Amino acid sequence: MLEIKNLNIKIQNTIIVENLSFTLNEGDKLAIIGEEGNGKSTILKAILNDAYYATVTGIINYKNSKIGYLKQNLEENELEKDGFSYLFNNQEDYYQKINEFYRYLKKINLQEGILTRKLKSLSGGEKVKISLLKLFLDGVDIFFLDEPTNDLDLETLLFLENFLQQTSKPLLYVSHDEMLLSKTANMILHLERVKDKKEARHTIKRIGYEEYIKERLHHLEKEKQIARNEKREYQKKEAVLRKHLEKVAYYQETITRSDPHGGRLLKKKMHALKSQEKKLQNEKPREEIAVLENINFFFEPVFIPKSKQVLKIQLAKLQVENKILSKNINFEVIGPLKVGIIGKNGVGKTTFLKEIFTTLKTRSDLKVGYMPQVYEEVLNNYSNAIDFLTKDKTKESLTKSRMYLGNMNFTREEMDLEISKLSNGSKAKLCLLELLLSKYNVLLLDEPTRNMSPLANPIIRTALKEFQGAIISISHDRKYLQEVMDEIYLLDELGLRKIEKRDLEMD
Repeated sequence: MLEIKNLNIKIQNTIIVENLSFTLNEGDKLAIIGEEGNGKSTILKAILNDAYYATVTGIINYKNSKIGYLKQNLEENELEKDGFSYLFNNQEDYYQKINEFYRYLKKINLQEGILTRKLKSLSGGEKVKISLLKLFLDGVDIFFLDEPTNDLDLETLLFLENFLQQTSKPLLYVSHDEMLLSKTANMILHLERVKDKKEARHTIKRIGYEEYIKERLHHLEKEKQIARNEKREYQKKEAVLRKHLEKVAYYQETITRSDPHGGRLLKKKMHALKSQEKKLQNEKPREEIAVLENINFFFEPVFIPKSKQVLKIQLAKLQVENKILSKNINFEVIGPLKVGIIGKNGVGKTTFLKEIFTTLKTRSDLKVGYMPQVYEEVLNNYSNAIDFLTKDKTKESLTKSRMYLGNMNFTREEMDLEISKLSNGSKAKLCLLELLLSKYNVLLLDEPTRNMSPLANPIIRTALKEFQGAIISISHDRKYLQEVMDEIYLLDELGLRKIEKRDLEMD
């Protein structure tokens, strides 16, 4: 059991969460959702006493329970270890867990030989798999998972989803994967920042994700209608009062000294109206609720002829250093096609996308944009968001960049914040904005939705679906593959082949 009472978390002068209370018992699966930078990961760390950068108060009680924590990123000292050293304390520990080890090794599609390599040399998905394997082997009582599906191939993602559905152990997790949330969560903790992100608000409900979203939309619509009605009534009262004020002011100007009694009455009337005006100003109607997921994101029209050959690539072998990942790849994209590429972790999907970028970036007849999985590949040479988006530094471009960043709910402070201090979700938004502003007609996207809030992802999917150019994208986001992609290709050690959407076990 995990019991939280009156939890308060503050980072410098920013309140992350205030008076948060909840209890997790057997079978409870609490998903933390919210926009990037709202403190989802910080809550996990605070409960584990690992949020060294924050001030934490309140009661945290998990008695003698052992918490297994899946971090978004491994520590530097962990990355220097090989897989076996990371998983086992010693040889005796290995022999004690050997049966469980081989059982889970097969379930998460991991080859034993990979465990002899240093973790830093592995792909993102392979690192996540080994981290999950460690949790399974350590026999934990409560699971804390921070974006557990990041970089996982579909087969392992489906295994994890099933495991989370079946386990009776309490679960506290952060995820952007809407399908995972829909199938596993039975409690929701929604973190929000309101009033220009200056105030923290949280909502906690013992319901599933889809029910929560429906309930929230209904509540927001109801609040919006109340705000509109109040505003309409306020404007009516304001108009009547203004009419009376103007009428009395007119008579005051036109009255003669021959009627001092009438002047006194008008002065008294004006005083009463001014009192009403002051009272009305104190009764201003409520503002419509502003929600951070309501980002404004769409691509301006671009054009690619339906018969144009966007890409034709032939690779006898796809390799990293001396390791051959795949071979005999023949791939062609014609016209404004949207193509998704899936495959097991470590098969070379990112390597292949970079090969495509190398092939296309010198083409004068195409304008190609690339969003890497590791955002720093394109962000590292820039100081802040404005610097990254505004290459020519003209006043017009600076104004446009600020406007578009505002549309994505960046505050003025975040626009000027050092890029390294932005959350991964904000970095993802920044990369997407650069693609939008540059008016590329071909987009190469490596897991574009992986760090986006599940609340904002539907808007991103709609924008990419309506994009009029070509998209070649790596993804294991099932909703993204279903809703945006025209065709799906599977990359494995034998090459690249087209598969039907119905062949993917997505539901």
